[in-house]
Amino acid sequence: MLFSSVIALVSCGGSVKQEEGFNYIDERFADIQMLRYNVEGFDELSLQQKTFIYHLQEAALWGRDILFDQNGRYNLELRRMMEKLYQEYQGDRESTDFKAFETYLKRLWFSSGMHHHYGSEKFVPEFSKEWFAAETGCSEEILNVLFNPEVMPKRVNQAQGEDLVLTSASNYYQGVTQAEAEAYYARVKAEGDQQHPVMHGMNSTLVKSADGVIYEDRWTTNGKYGKSLTKVVENLKLARPFAEDAKQQEVIDLLVSYYETGDLHTFDQYTIAWVENTDPLVDFVNGFTESYGDPLGMKASWESIVNFKDLAATKRAEQLSANAQWFEVNSPVAPEFKKEEVKGVSAKVIRAAILGGDLYPSTAIGINLPNSNWVRAEHGSKSVTIANLTQAYAESSKGNGMLKEFVYGAEEEELVKQYGAFTDDLHTDLHECLGHGSGKLLPGVDPEALKAYGSTIEEARADLFALYYIADDKMVELGLLPNADAYKACYIGQMQNGLLTQIVRIKLGDQIEEAHMRNRALIAYWALENGKGRAADGKDVMEMVNRDGKTYVRINDYAALRTLFGELLAEIQRIKSTGDFEAARDLVETYAVKIDYDLHKEVLDRYANLDIAPYKGFINPVYTAHKDTDGNITDVTVSYTEGYAEQMLRYSKDYSLE
Repeated sequence: MLFSSVIALVSCGGSVKQEEGFNYIDERFADIQMLRYNVEGFDELSLQQKTFIYHLQEAALWGRDILFDQNGRYNLELRRMMEKLYQEYQGDRESTDFKAFETYLKRLWFSSGMHHHYGSEKFVPEFSKEWFAAETGCSEEILNVLFNPEVMPKRVNQAQGEDLVLTSASNYYQGVTQAEAEAYYARVKAEGDQQHPVMHGMNSTLVKSADGVIYEDRWTTNGKYGKSLTKVVENLKLARPFAEDAKQQEVIDLLVSYYETGDLHTFDQYTIAWVENTDPLVDFVNGFTESYGDPLGMKASWESIVNFKDLAATKRAEQLSANAQWFEVNSPVAPEFKKEEVKGVSAKVIRAAILGGDLYPSTAIGINLPNSNWVRAEHGSKSVTIANLTQAYAESSKGNGMLKEFVYGAEEEELVKQYGAFTDDLHTDLHECLGHGSGKLLPGVDPEALKAYGSTIEEARADLFALYYIADDKMVELGLLPNADAYKACYIGQMQNGLLTQIVRIKLGDQIEEAHMRNRALIAYWALENGKGRAADGKDVMEMVNRDGKTYVRINDYAALRTLFGELLAEIQRIKSTGDFEAARDLVETYAVKIDYDLHKEVLDRYANLDIAPYKGFINPVYTAHKDTDGNITDVTVSYTEGYAEQMLRYSKDYSLE
């Protein structure tokens, strides 16, 4: 899938505008820091635009229960049981058991289920089984799911050689094996339109009946998730009169029809209308979109974001999209894998107004859609960078000590301080606006040919595109970088993250499983190995050095590193374009999975001394519609005072139908 979730571990520096008096940082629990994001500019919107956003954000919040269920079949039952206990508990709320239970519930809210939102391992309760059983009276089945580490240990299992469907806890398959699922969809695809294929399986649960028949249980207003989708549709219809033009109304009409019928051809029509509707200030994503939660990379989780353009910052993204053909022509990949004509690439910088589903509370900072290869090739794509979220990340990370602890030397530190945040934003723009939209599949290649490795390869492809081009003279020529050295800050941050700092998110002894983390490790370790002796002076292009018992990444030749990125981009585009599963598997398994135990322990110890939460997520703002006596909205206001638990409990009360 082509939805990018480039979530920064930390911001290393750079200047970011600080809204006076706005407090970005909220509470912290477990390994998570909760933040707030400022919807600057909302008050200046017209009443029509505010009303449009209000109804769209209601539609965004009504999909919450869908994601909980998609992430695991026990999640909704657990959430409701735990919320009841949390609100009604009459015992000592300062006791060890209750405090541990409170943390567990906050983690369950954050991950939309009982598995870690990033690593996908099951949470280990630190409250006692006896205490929980006595307080809830729950069944032995629930107790077994919660406390037995052998039951549903991973939401998404990516371990080579195992049945990824049977060993994953995500709720996209019922009673089928991986082999049965792959055989079913191979047959369905073979029978479908080969030139304009729909995205088979993206909006259904694959079920094997008691008599052995395999079928798809569609997610529609009249099918599975029908109650939630009906409320989503109701609010989309309320939003429709306030859309900015007739084309945007058509987008809503097609999305509603798709939710009502589950017809994937209608989804393609909606996608085309949405991607071609580039004029409105206010825009939204609403639907089954991201496939990282499916071990086979087909089923799409429900998500939504409502947003409006940051007009000043959008100029940067528009410069990139206006030159999309130049980037494609000058790409280092083989000519047969390039697009002859890049169509309809639109890019903008946005301000998020609300986050929902799989974009909440942990979210992406950049999005590139649609996911259909043929729609992208014939009609183009939309790319966004979410400015107020990157701003919140940067503000919350100032002065946290990461720069001093992990950057190699004074020269590198100064580069990152001066250009780090700026080049991070440009890297995201290149990744989303152009990287995902570049290249093409050869005729007849199945978009899912790379199977479980597809997401990692796709993210690596987009990242390599960004890394290759951020060092190009074109960036200075377009005025996107101030000088020819600024890109080095991006290289320092990306290689440090891929080789060192991202592993603070992984438990000691575990391997890398999440697709974005695998992507970063793949690029960094491949460059480390293949750059040996290839610097201009005969040294290694980059190396891991030990100083005073601490490991650092040192880049010896930035130009040679760019050459390496170009070589790997060419190979990964070949793999993508030809559907070379074996080569994809070899790259990922060789460079992107394993972690050296001693290095891992060292990095975790250094990071622990900084006392930083490795994950960040967001509390949504609250929108209030003010109405006259006839029920017409006269104004919409936004506030930022709702607490994390308060918001989660309100969402469970107001946006759940069970």
